[in-house]
Amino acid sequence: YGYDFDTTMVRIGLMNLLLHGIDRPRLGYMDTLSKRFTERERYDVVLANPPFKGSIDKGDINEDLRLKTTKTELLFINRIVNLLRVGGRAGVIVPDGVLFGSSNAHKDLRKLLIDECELQGIVKMPSGVFKPYAGVSTAVLIFAKGGRTERVWYYDMQADGLSLDDKRERVAENDIPDVIARWKGRDPARDTDRTAKAFFVPVEELRASQYDLSINRYKEMAYESVN
Repeated sequence: YGYDFDTTMVRIGLMNLLLHGIDRPRLGYMDTLSKRFTERERYDVVLANPPFKGSIDKGDINEDLRLKTTKTELLFINRIVNLLRVGGRAGVIVPDGVLFGSSNAHKDLRKLLIDECELQGIVKMPSGVFKPYAGVSTAVLIFAKGGRTERVWYYDMQADGLSLDDKRERVAENDIPDVIARWKGRDPARDTDRTAKAFFVPVEELRASQYDLSINRYKEMAYESVN
C-alpha cells in the first residue's frame, strides 16, 4: 500500500513493486496531507522517505493533523502516527532539522514521538547519502505507536558503502550491517559508552534538554593528546 501525488512516481512505484514480485500493489494517486485523505489507524508497519522540504496550502491541511504548521516534513510524521494501529511501528527518514528545530511545531512533534509513542531509535546518517539529489543531513526515526518511551537508542553512522560525493561510487566502508546487528542486539545495560557509535539515552535526559534529539547533544568525543 502506498500513495503519491505525482502520477509519474505512482507509475514508477507500481512497476518497481511488480518487478519485486508483488502481484497486486495498492499504490494510489493521493495527497495524504489533504482533506480528501481519510485513512486512519489501519497499518501495522509504515516505512517512509517523505520529502525533506515543502509546504502545503494551509486551507487544504487535513483536520486530523494536529501540528500547527505547513512544513510537510513535520506533517508527514504526524500522518504516519495517525495511520498506525496501536502497537504498529514506523521507520521514517527525516532531515536533521526535525531533531532539533526550535519552532513550536518542531517541539510539539518531538513531544508527540516521546510522550505519546515509543521512540525506540535514531540512526544519524552522514550528509551525502542522498546525493546528487540532496546534500542535506538526515536521520532515521524508529518508533511504535502507543507504549512509553523509556530510553532512545542512537547510532552515529559514518558510511553506507558508497562515496559521499555526487559520484556515489562503491567504497569499502559500510556501517549498515553493523547498524542492523547492533539494533538486534541492543542492550541498555551494555550500550552506555557515549563515545561509541551506538548508545542509549534515557528519556529524562531528553526531556531535560527541551526534547532536543540531536545526537551531537549526547555523544561524547574522545580526545587523545598528541606529543
